[in-house]
Amino acid sequence: MDAFISDQAEDLTRSQIQKFIKDGNILVNDQAVSKAGFKVKTGDKIVVNVPEEEPIKAIPENIPLDVVYEDQDVIVVNKPQGMVVHPAAGHPDKTLVNAILYHCQINDDDVIRPGIVHRIDKDTSGLLMIAKNNLAKQSLMKQLKDKSNLREYLAIVHGNFEEKTGKITAPLGRSKVDRKKQAVVEDGRHAVTHFTVLEQFDGYSLLKLKLETGRTHQIRVHMQYIGHPVAGDPLYGPKHTLPGKGQFLHAETLGFEHPRTHEWMEFSIEPPKIFQETLAQLRH
Repeated sequence: MDAFISDQAEDLTRSQIQKFIKDGNILVNDQAVSKAGFKVKTGDKIVVNVPEEEPIKAIPENIPLDVVYEDQDVIVVNKPQGMVVHPAAGHPDKTLVNAILYHCQINDDDVIRPGIVHRIDKDTSGLLMIAKNNLAKQSLMKQLKDKSNLREYLAIVHGNFEEKTGKITAPLGRSKVDRKKQAVVEDGRHAVTHFTVLEQFDGYSLLKLKLETGRTHQIRVHMQYIGHPVAGDPLYGPKHTLPGKGQFLHAETLGFEHPRTHEWMEFSIEPPKIFQETLAQLRH
């Protein structure tokens, strides 16, 4: 039952459907189904009653925050691995936004993603810029659209390279096979990733990657696409990989024009301890 509905209703996740079943919100031939393993048959009349979602609103929470830079317009933070950027279904609190709202005032009408102009994945660490007002938000978003800002990442990936540099141009969109994943698809959005090989080890390589565009899971999907998935990636990488809690991907460098002064601002941050320790082990 849960697999069948998941295939038919693309806007529902498997876990949502299983909760609907548990709560008696899925009927087969006017009878509530109690098990996700219920076998559907040709001719069954299936009704899914989708309950109204409780509105999500970000509230301030006293969570430690690693602030790299801050002024009246922008704040740059070093997001730890394992932290979600903003509240969403399944992650209503304990996000970076909750921490930001406790730390300072954000003048933004968006109650879920106040100040957020770009994101990095939960298990990706590193630098993120947040707008503290509308002037900053419009400026930073325009720079992202115009590709005039700088975003560079470090990644440990599987395999070795013959070339020292490369450019991956491949359109990205939702996977036709697994809706939780992104994939290279013909009708996807234009996406470009540049990479430089910094070091090579036995079966792994350390890369610097520069985003020309910023699509969901872009680096992770592009690296899988060329046969060098990011080590530790639970979605796009192999099961047998380096020990850790998520992909070895770190947003190392961030650069942008200041929204008010128009001065070029550039920041770099070292990768987290587990990343550095893993590199040391690979080198030896």
